[in-house]
Amino acid sequence: MSETPARTRAKARHRRRRKILATGVPLALVAAGALAYGTDTGVFDPGSARAASAAGHTAPAWATAGADGFASVDALGQRGTYGGRDGETVTVRTQAELEKYATAEEPYVIVVAGTIRLAPVGKEIKVRSDKTIVGAGTSGQIVGGGFFLGTGVHNVIIRNLTIRDSYQGVWNDKEHDFDAIQMDGAHHVWIDHNDLRHMADGLIDVRKDSTYVTVSWNRLSDNNKTFGIGWTENVATDITVHHNWFRETEQRNPSTDNAAHAHLYNNYLEDVPGTGITSSYGNYARGRTSMVLENSYFQGVNNPVIKDATASLVQRGNVFSGTSGRNESGGTAFDPARFYAYTPDRAADVPGLVRAGAGPRTSIGVANDQQGGAAPKAATTKAATTLTVARDGTARYRTVQAAVDAVPAGNTSRVVIAVEPGTYRETVKVPSDKPHVTIQGTGTSRKQTVITYDNAAGTPKPDGSGTYGTSGSATVAVEADDFQARNLTIANDFDEAAHQSLDGHQAVALRTAADKVFLDGVIVTGDQDTLLLDTAAKDRLGRVYMRDSYVVGNVDFIFGRASAVIDRSVITLKKRWDGTSAGYVTAPSTPADRKGFLISRSVVDGDVAAGSFHLGRTWHAGGDAALDPQTTVRDTRLGAAIKSTPWSDMGGFSWKDDRFAEYRNSGPGAGAAGPDRPHLTDSQAAGQEIGDWLGGWVPTAS
Repeated sequence: MSETPARTRAKARHRRRRKILATGVPLALVAAGALAYGTDTGVFDPGSARAASAAGHTAPAWATAGADGFASVDALGQRGTYGGRDGETVTVRTQAELEKYATAEEPYVIVVAGTIRLAPVGKEIKVRSDKTIVGAGTSGQIVGGGFFLGTGVHNVIIRNLTIRDSYQGVWNDKEHDFDAIQMDGAHHVWIDHNDLRHMADGLIDVRKDSTYVTVSWNRLSDNNKTFGIGWTENVATDITVHHNWFRETEQRNPSTDNAAHAHLYNNYLEDVPGTGITSSYGNYARGRTSMVLENSYFQGVNNPVIKDATASLVQRGNVFSGTSGRNESGGTAFDPARFYAYTPDRAADVPGLVRAGAGPRTSIGVANDQQGGAAPKAATTKAATTLTVARDGTARYRTVQAAVDAVPAGNTSRVVIAVEPGTYRETVKVPSDKPHVTIQGTGTSRKQTVITYDNAAGTPKPDGSGTYGTSGSATVAVEADDFQARNLTIANDFDEAAHQSLDGHQAVALRTAADKVFLDGVIVTGDQDTLLLDTAAKDRLGRVYMRDSYVVGNVDFIFGRASAVIDRSVITLKKRWDGTSAGYVTAPSTPADRKGFLISRSVVDGDVAAGSFHLGRTWHAGGDAALDPQTTVRDTRLGAAIKSTPWSDMGGFSWKDDRFAEYRNSGPGAGAAGPDRPHLTDSQAAGQEIGDWLGGWVPTAS
């Protein structure tokens, strides 16, 4: 960014800390609830495979299928939910065997053959990440207990099991917290085709910020507190609940508290008359839940749909037969199709489909068969061209730029530049005549593939033609439309302390000046002016979508005139070169007729002093009074580092004349609305969602 008097007074000088590239961003990772980078391949016990073979059992063909719904979404370092498909298949018949493999660090497909009675009654086996636990046909049963998925556990599938009978004789049991499946802080979990019934407490509890969960084609019956979602002040959970049969269940069908996105469709809720169990309510949107409820069938249920005044619940296409009491909706919600593809069945067909298809099966087709529809058509898009890069010469190219140079000008289809793990000390430019390029690290984590350089705005060019300037300092510069980057780190490791004599310490790691830029699971790290989100020209649109990523810096480290969304990411605040804490997260220079920056469902925090950072300041680039800078921060956890007056003037322009606002933020850095801290109303927030920023573009990994 250009210097102004205000910027000069606040110029950042921060000593580069090399450990960022070596160890990631652990503080931010903790703040985000242990966001995962993904798992390494384990070393498996060769005896387990022999045991499975000797037992005469292997997993059914569908045991390694991947999830649909929110569990299929790439997020938090996890690419969908596929369970233990990369591990050995083992068959278990005893509690000891089940616990051995379910609690192991390695991935496993665990086939439950027969009935396993847990002792003591109510025991919940603590499942670790990367597991598929699946019943062999309809014989797999867990009796007297269930499963627990703790904080950070991810990529777990529980399918085709019957889990039952921890009931202790008290219907509204407050003494025995015995659940069939409970998760506290887990993510990417698929619960599918199970029979869950007659437990002391919940059949399913999705608690404490658990997210990216799909619950599909299950039978839930003969229970009081059936299916609870929430138990947190944070609005964090994304969950899909479809094609489940709730039969003779009194309450929590489900009860959904403070869910960011709850998509319920094609469920069948049935209260049979003349039995000892009477429904209290059906679907309940509590707290600040945003729920879409569609094409479900409610039969004989009391109070079939209820909502708190603070919740948003959109109904469409539901059928209510013989119901009574509250049936409520209101507010605006979200479009599930922005997150994943799905095709709901007609509500009128749901009772027949769910009765026939829910619960354990002797055999189930592949992943999409359980949706009740036809298998998807084969893709007709042209396969991507892959160019490989490795520093040691074992791939086609040794540098990333050499691979970019090999992409033909005017390229019309996707080219993936697959970069082997290593540190690539170079600058990279993707010119405007080379669209449809993906640069992707091939390691098991985004920390393993690093592109870095140390130019700053004041660094002299080698040819003596002056200095690089802010935009020219970028380690990676993207000027081509439809660009994607994933699973890598882009850094500018300029050492401010060692170059105090330079005039201009702005040092960009990544500059985008293009439309439809998708940054997926990356780390972008630097100090001042880390991430420049720009457009090709003032009159050109530049949309950017960043998800499941980290951005690290201290002064104006997310800046520019693009229309950019930073979603479900961690924004890490760094101290400056001399150890002081002060800075600005964003510096938008948005044209008056465009969207600026949207930070959504993310975390802003760091190892800096409390109350030392602004969320942003208004940047009228070149003194252009016609600009209308915009930053909206919503549904985001703010650490104590954020000032109570989070917005700042710049260059003689007042932030109050531009567009700066918050909505439903949480954490110690959040604050009540006031003259110096504007909040959006619900109606205003409905027009400031991700889809409003992207304008019809749906980013798709390719």
